[in-house]
Amino acid sequence: MDNNRPKLWSRDFVLIMLINFLVFMNHIMLLSTFPFYIEGLGGSEADAGLAAALFSLVAVACRPFVGWMLDSGRRRAILLAGMCGMALMPLGYMCVSALFLAFMCRMLHGASLALSNTSTSTIASDVIPRSRFSEGMGMFGMATALATSCAPALGLWLMNSFGFAALFLSACGAIIAAFLLSLALKIPAAEPRKTPLTINALFAASAVPASVIALVFMLTFGALENFLAKYAAEKALPSGGLFFAVMAAMLLLVRFTLGKVADRKGEGVFVYTCNAAMFAAFLLLAFVPENWAYLLAAVLAGYGFGGLEPALQSMAVHTAPPEQRGSANSTFLCAYDIGIGLGGGIAGELITALGYGPMFAILSAANIASVILYLVWGRRDPSSFSYVPKALKAE
Repeated sequence: MDNNRPKLWSRDFVLIMLINFLVFMNHIMLLSTFPFYIEGLGGSEADAGLAAALFSLVAVACRPFVGWMLDSGRRRAILLAGMCGMALMPLGYMCVSALFLAFMCRMLHGASLALSNTSTSTIASDVIPRSRFSEGMGMFGMATALATSCAPALGLWLMNSFGFAALFLSACGAIIAAFLLSLALKIPAAEPRKTPLTINALFAASAVPASVIALVFMLTFGALENFLAKYAAEKALPSGGLFFAVMAAMLLLVRFTLGKVADRKGEGVFVYTCNAAMFAAFLLLAFVPENWAYLLAAVLAGYGFGGLEPALQSMAVHTAPPEQRGSANSTFLCAYDIGIGLGGGIAGELITALGYGPMFAILSAANIASVILYLVWGRRDPSSFSYVPKALKAE
């Protein structure tokens, strides 16, 4: 054991992981149950897809400006503002009775998520030692991915057992807990800077390859998060909660056994294998609507999302200098939001027009496209952990 190795598991790193976990619990508990909420207001799958798209559209529009503000040194204020919005919006859902008002609340919730988790990612980038950055971002990504996998099961259980009021109050409670944890968080001092508001300040060019590859992959995950539970109910399969619980278990296994692979082998191993796993999962859901295939698809999807998302986020951020970490994180998270939002919106339209099976089959093509993008672009970019300059290749 190297005693001189910088410490990763500091108090502040654990706190920011927990805060990020609770932020995503709030987000994903509602994302997976929102189609049922929209249905209760008289809406269709297409309306639920529109809600997902609007949520992501607003989050994407806000993120570059959030990154710019973070790079100007306003870490804590932005985090607290985002958490306030995420605590209030579930209470807003309890009070509205019209689709239009639900859409408005959903858009404000998207802005609040942009403030909250762009801040948590940037603060994590600040507290992780540079020599352990890939490993640290992988562990930080575990909080996001674990919440993304287990929150749907909890949200569906709360909705089915106690109703929407209990679901919305629980989502609010998660953020109150995150706020209390943030009081103990020591955020590294960032020198206030008056950064000009330019395109280069809003988007980090070094983060673009990983972000685009992630966006295409997340089209499939957006479809799962928004419509898997309704698909299971329509096909008389085990509950969506069980699917996401199996996903969560697989995700944990991936995190604790393969978390350091990206440091040694680069992100490519995850791009190839995780896209293949999600591709297989979608084909099983499309063509084999049986219990064994459904659970196998959950295992494959857990590996796919659990491995790819943090590997690509590490690729997006690790070459960014301190003054651009906010914009690098916001660039990646913009892609994350666009992928989930577009995936949900496209899935809703495909389901309405063709049904669930064709939707899964068509969207599986996104995994092929994600691999092609990496092969022709991502692995050749200096942001790749596997990048080798042409001069060295020629030697």
